Amino acid sequence: MRVNDIPEIEQLSTPEKILLVEDLWDHIASEESNIPVPQSHKIVLTRRLANYQANPGTLLSLDELQERIAKRT
Repeated sequence: MRVNDIPEIEQLSTPEKILLVEDLWDHIASEESNIPVPQSHKIVLTRRLANYQANPGTLLSLDELQERIAKRT
């Protein structure tokens, strides 16, 4: 299904379209058990968890992260 398949969407304002997308996403997320997780994502998560467990001190605290972001802007 494409946006062009639902002509009413074209009549919505941009803020209304954003609200529609948010509502649609919330609906999808509420059925999370139906969303398959690709094997490639599982591999990345497993690798990241193992890296964290092996090197827990290399992560940034929230304050450190915010400080680095602030320096970039």
